[in-house]
Amino acid sequence: MAFENLTTRMQMALRRITGKAHLNENDIEEMMKEVRLSLLEADVNFRVVKEFTTEVKELAMGEKILKGLNPGQQVVKIVNDELVKLMGSEAVLIQFNETRPTVIMMVGLQGAGKTTTAGKLGNFLRKNHSKKPLLIAADIYRPAAIDQLITVGNQLDIPVFSMGTLVNPREIVKEGLKYANLEKHDLIIIDTAGRLHINEVLMDELIDIKKITKPDEILLTVDAMTGQDAVNVATAFNEALAITGCILTKLDGDTRGGAALSIRKVTGIPIKFAGTGEKLSEIELFHPERMASRILGMGDVLSLIEKATEEIDEAEAMSMMEKMMSGNFNFNDLLKQMKMIKRMGAFSGILKFLPGMSQLQNMDKVDDRQLVYVEAIIHSMTPAERKNPELLERSSSRRNRVAQGSGRSTTEVNRLIGMLDKQRQMMKRFQNMNPESMERMGQNAMGGMSQPATINKGKGKGKGGFRI
Repeated sequence: MAFENLTTRMQMALRRITGKAHLNENDIEEMMKEVRLSLLEADVNFRVVKEFTTEVKELAMGEKILKGLNPGQQVVKIVNDELVKLMGSEAVLIQFNETRPTVIMMVGLQGAGKTTTAGKLGNFLRKNHSKKPLLIAADIYRPAAIDQLITVGNQLDIPVFSMGTLVNPREIVKEGLKYANLEKHDLIIIDTAGRLHINEVLMDELIDIKKITKPDEILLTVDAMTGQDAVNVATAFNEALAITGCILTKLDGDTRGGAALSIRKVTGIPIKFAGTGEKLSEIELFHPERMASRILGMGDVLSLIEKATEEIDEAEAMSMMEKMMSGNFNFNDLLKQMKMIKRMGAFSGILKFLPGMSQLQNMDKVDDRQLVYVEAIIHSMTPAERKNPELLERSSSRRNRVAQGSGRSTTEVNRLIGMLDKQRQMMKRFQNMNPESMERMGQNAMGGMSQPATINKGKGKGKGGFRI
């Protein structure tokens, strides 16, 4: 998870003051020590940490805060607002050219994920802005760089223009632009060469390509796991090329977060996109306010909704909801529901978008294989049993057969049957509820979020099994 350690430390720091009816200067000072330490451990630039903590402390020490109602909540809001400001305040979009094809030049060091990100970006802009992208393979130095881009293009059904490794990149780019105009492409993404370190030969080539293409965007791909050193990389590229934006990759890894919290403040370069996983669909606009909410453990429901909208067809979702509300939900429907969830990514990753979920213990131990076990059990049922769960409820021999066929325990089969039954009963209760009762139920559920909880991980056949 992005900023996992930072999130934990920041929550511990803010827990010192939340819930207190009154705050004094000593409370603020102790909290700020923890905040400062958590940011430094996340490899945030020292000057950025100093400015951030000074600003938060000054605002938190105000008389209105110390003597006001819910001072702890007000301080949390100050920290949140300052984090948002630190990362750029608002999302910055791609600047499309209205008179000619938009040209995006991808630059960065080797190993940052530039080639894959070029494909991800083309796919994102095609889906969300109805563009017709072309990828140009201009990295002739890294072994298999061109083959990698072609593979990515084939997987996404995006054409790739290449001329092999023996042609000068400047010539490749010139011919690529001609081809794009001929084939009516309105978006050109150039995968330029990277190096293991910044050098003069690399920069001269990139400067020449910039002069040839006159790009609308020059996007620097930065590995979020490099921490504070990413700022030095961004500064060097910016001085030579005038970078228009950054794309942070590997935000799904065990990243410390220093890059995201330092780049904008130190260099002034906006972070435009973030890579959130290995799948070619896992790239998103960088929203500072949403990222700040994730860091402080407040969740990111808007991004989850967008993710669901992209991956799940509205008619399909409505059909599933109607089936659930009818009370006739069966194992076939449960299987469809699970496949819809899996399209959105890892289950543990989805949970972390929800408010309060990052505070749960053992969140990192949520095992997506448990969903595979559930699928195995359902596939071991006969068509009649999937359609009529009552057949399994009434027959222990059927349940034993399903357990043997799936390689799971009878206990797990019983638990799955019980879970489906509870879900059906809950849906029937919803049908009979009035709006006031449903509102009270929602409030109770949200209230329970603040309580410590654990998510148990199954340990295989006959030893706890899955938890849903």
